[in-house]
Amino acid sequence: MIPQGITDYLDRRGVKYVRRMHPTAVDGQHLASSLRVSGWRVAKTVLVDVDGRFYLFVLPAPEQVSLERAAEVVGGSSARLADEEDLAEVFPDCELGAEPPFGKLYGVEVVLEERLLAQPKLVVRAGSHEESLELSSRDFFNLEQPEVGDFGIREDVARAIAQELST
Repeated sequence: MIPQGITDYLDRRGVKYVRRMHPTAVDGQHLASSLRVSGWRVAKTVLVDVDGRFYLFVLPAPEQVSLERAAEVVGGSSARLADEEDLAEVFPDCELGAEPPFGKLYGVEVVLEERLLAQPKLVVRAGSHEESLELSSRDFFNLEQPEVGDFGIREDVARAIAQELST
């Protein structure tokens, strides 16, 4: 179930959305599959600590955050993925791994992968592994006013690079 605070936040700001029920999905690609939409329409949220400050990096499900590029986009020097403790602290009303991209609601700046701007509608996590939200990318952009940058790398490319580095 989506936490009431998330839907209240969207309702108060006049954002139109559709609630999408689905089987339990623990990652963005499974979410896309369960809803029968392209993973490029599913906007996953990754909490990243850049120089001691948290940012929500929002990118297509088939991509991973390049920590080096993420730091560069926000003018930082080093970045690390947030751990489970950090996630629980920043998103106390959400299921672990189902963090929504609504940074203003949680006091965290949002950074949007530029490729998501090409999608007219986005599917986003909303605090639940069984229910998500679909909304227009324009409404999301107007709501969050994110910084936009190029920080995503396709997961298959990231795996190939990691494998090459380990040999």
